[in-house]
Amino acid sequence: MLNYSDILRGLTDTIILAQLNHQDSYGYQINKSISELSNKTLELKEATLYTSFRRLEELGYITSYWGDENSGARRRYYSITESGRTAYKENQNDWTNIQQLMNKLISTKQEI
Repeated sequence: MLNYSDILRGLTDTIILAQLNHQDSYGYQINKSISELSNKTLELKEATLYTSFRRLEELGYITSYWGDENSGARRRYYSITESGRTAYKENQNDWTNIQQLMNKLISTKQEI
């Protein structure tokens, strides 16, 4: 498995916001979805995931609540807020711009 951790470190919050933009979820399920969507090339460490949840909650981008499970452990669910949706859209635009810039900078066909 390739180690993308250095490249993705700054994108963790956006990746989590992307998952929550679809539906409320809990930590294990979010990490499982990220792993599946990345064909198991990206699996966030638990500490990274929950540090990001705390940061996003402090910024007001997500909120959390306890689920109402009848069997098994209670799960803490996370939900994206309107300001979280706005931040997610801004991050998407930033990513598009950075992606275009990086493609230009590392292209084998550089125009001088």
